[in-house]
Amino acid sequence: MCTAPGARAGGRAAFPQPAGPGRLRVRVCAVLRTLASMGYVLLTGAIAAEVAATTAMKYSDGFSRLWPSVLTAVGYVVAFLLLAQTLRTVSVGTAYAIWSGLGTAAVVVIGTVFLGEGLTVTKFAGVALIIAGVVVLNTGGAH
Repeated sequence: MCTAPGARAGGRAAFPQPAGPGRLRVRVCAVLRTLASMGYVLLTGAIAAEVAATTAMKYSDGFSRLWPSVLTAVGYVVAFLLLAQTLRTVSVGTAYAIWSGLGTAAVVVIGTVFLGEGLTVTKFAGVALIIAGVVVLNTGGAH
């Protein structure tokens, strides 16, 4: 078996070693390790697409404006496609906690900075608790 970042129990990754010459095995394992580490890159893309879609939804005026509505739909499709690919290498609990937590925090920041929404102490505390929850899940062995 190939070892990879985020390997499962026993220090081994979930993908078996291919049969064949040693060189091919090394190359395939290197590709699999790269794909495994790409999980968080894909998750970042999923978060960005979801945040962009949510922001576009605000400008769609209840889906009455065409282009912001199209951007909303495309953004959510891209977000879920990237999230689905992320789940190949990142546990669902961890991925969803990061995706929803950072997405929520990003939308709050965009709303405050660009859309003129207020940031109360209560709203700030709520976002801080969400981020703290994501950190706890990641450091508490949710992988």
